[in-house]
Amino acid sequence: MSTVLRVFRYLLRYPGWAAGTLACALLSTGLVIVFPKVTQLIVDEISAGRGERVWPLVGGALAAFVARDLLNTLRIICNNTFEQKVIFDLRSDLYSHIQRLPLRWFDNRATGDLMTRVMEDVNAVERVLIDGIEQGAVAVLQIGVVAAMLFAYHPALAWWTLTPIPLLAGGALAYTLTAKLRYRGQRKASSAMNAMLHDNLAGIRQIKTYVREEQQHERFNEASRQLQRATLVVMRVWAVYNPSMSLFASAGLLIVVAFGAQAVLKHEMSVGDLTSFLLLTGFLYEPIGRLHQLNQILQAGRAAGERVFEILDEPAEMDAPALHKGVQPRVKGEVEFQKVGFCYRPGIPVLTEISLHAIPGQTVALVGETGAGKSTLVQMLIRFYEYDSGVILLDHVPIQDFPRSRLRDSVGLVTQESFLFNGTLRENLLFGKPDATPEEITAVLATANALSFVERLPEGLDTVVGERGVKLSVGEKQRISIARMLLKDPPVLVLDEATASVDTETERQIQQALERLMQKRTCFVIAHRLSTVRNADQILVLDRGQIVERGRHLELIGLDGIYAKLCRNSELR
Repeated sequence: MSTVLRVFRYLLRYPGWAAGTLACALLSTGLVIVFPKVTQLIVDEISAGRGERVWPLVGGALAAFVARDLLNTLRIICNNTFEQKVIFDLRSDLYSHIQRLPLRWFDNRATGDLMTRVMEDVNAVERVLIDGIEQGAVAVLQIGVVAAMLFAYHPALAWWTLTPIPLLAGGALAYTLTAKLRYRGQRKASSAMNAMLHDNLAGIRQIKTYVREEQQHERFNEASRQLQRATLVVMRVWAVYNPSMSLFASAGLLIVVAFGAQAVLKHEMSVGDLTSFLLLTGFLYEPIGRLHQLNQILQAGRAAGERVFEILDEPAEMDAPALHKGVQPRVKGEVEFQKVGFCYRPGIPVLTEISLHAIPGQTVALVGETGAGKSTLVQMLIRFYEYDSGVILLDHVPIQDFPRSRLRDSVGLVTQESFLFNGTLRENLLFGKPDATPEEITAVLATANALSFVERLPEGLDTVVGERGVKLSVGEKQRISIARMLLKDPPVLVLDEATASVDTETERQIQQALERLMQKRTCFVIAHRLSTVRNADQILVLDRGQIVERGRHLELIGLDGIYAKLCRNSELR
């Protein structure tokens, strides 16, 4: 289905607003014929030496103008309300779908490009709705009404007014058929520039640290030049197309003047008829010119709409139906991997034949060199990525049989790079449990060793942390993230280097609190600190995507293998 037709499907959700807009358009367009008719009557009255009807006719024309403009005001209000409802639905559907796309999809997308599609591309589709549908419908109606009037006045002369139509239609067709690549190139160039801008703003500290302002400025200028060139291509074609269409319309008007004058000399029509005919001819070519303008907007909107629907056509994460209706029992937290394999790219395994079994209350530590697959392993448990072979069981049930919402609600994840939203501390904590009480918040802050520094802040929990928590230290952000996870209170905990960014004393206090919580939870710990893993019930040593050693601390030390080497080399501190 074409992009334009897919946009029209959104319009069908609001038939009342569409009907109201169309009704106002029909009535206001019908009033277009009043002024040419009044002009004809006035000219004929004056030619006959009668002036008593002039002022009543002028009054009638004024009333028609007032009625037309009132109807246009109502039409614009109806159309704008209609259009905003449709745009809200389209943007809402797009954002909702983006949230349901798998993480693997985001790995290959720039944030700036996605923002361009949600904001700029949807706005371009909006222009199609405002100008394309509203003004396009009015223009087509006006052409139909005026053409009927022209044939009513003088059929032979009316046919002469249509002589430029083949040229106008051919020009529009040529412009439309060649427009797709031009506008698509412009949208891509705009996305590339926005992606670079977002990247540079996010990395402004690195740019300043490495004194790369000039280099990044030149990179931005190059992206901006690409957009400039793509836009100029669009504008240059339009600069030829639009005046050409205007020339064809002007030629048509001259044809009407020439043949209309002959008709007056032959007494086939009066001077008033010719005057009215010329006015109507102008009213015929004016909406045709407007349609050419709308064609430019339509092509830009079509290119933008393709980019919007390209995302909407991406397959979202498929959710499993609930195994049982009604209230679901709390997940106990028994986790089992059975010969699990995973590849980011076909033929390049990241994990191979991973098997492990953790019962509720156990702590499983994952150690190994960077790139061994530790983080990937735990992310498959949350279904951030889907494994390629084997099976992962939670409470003896394949995790694919859980709705993602229930599965992820059962697992708490804290990573080394803690992320806080640009809001208050309280808002960030309530992400873990929206209905948490002040007492619960205080308790988890104390458990995460964050209460003391929060109380020292002038605004306490109402302190705005800034984008990505920039107003807090690394250790403070990490403790807030841990508190947020504790507030969620899941049966399974995943700590991916969760204590790597805090000092030794803070880590000790956090570890003591976590040990109390782990008594009734399954906990997967990825860490480089020996103190974090030495008391684990199981230690799994990963190397090149495989579990090469497993056991407790002293057992693995006795094996004198990779784990013992990591300890000796202080890679486990």
